[in-house]
Amino acid sequence: MKKKLTDMAIAMREKSHSPYSKYKVGAAVQTENGLIFGGCNIESSSYGLTCCAERVAIYNAISAGYKKITSLAVATENGGMPCGACRQVVWDLCRNIPIYICNKTGYMKTVYSIEILPDAFDNTFLK
Repeated sequence: MKKKLTDMAIAMREKSHSPYSKYKVGAAVQTENGLIFGGCNIESSSYGLTCCAERVAIYNAISAGYKKITSLAVATENGGMPCGACRQVVWDLCRNIPIYICNKTGYMKTVYSIEILPDAFDNTFLK
């Protein structure tokens, strides 16, 4: 299933709307029942309104009614890692899941959410 997920993330790069950075990012998430949802980065001329591929994929799954995400794949030109905002959203909505990092041609490595956002802030601090 990892191959299907990483292949989808790589394919999603082609749907990227990145006229400013020219940095195409694709992502895909897998739900607990095996469904895969994709996403790509979508840039705005007001840079702060840009949405990353990871969040688009997660939001696509959740908006379709799937709350439990078990893995994420991210594909960039050169194996770039998720940004800080995406790391926080992954932790909040997915908790500790494997994240498959890919370049434009294939899988490179696996990291876990907890590794890339140690000592994460989450809802347990809001009680």
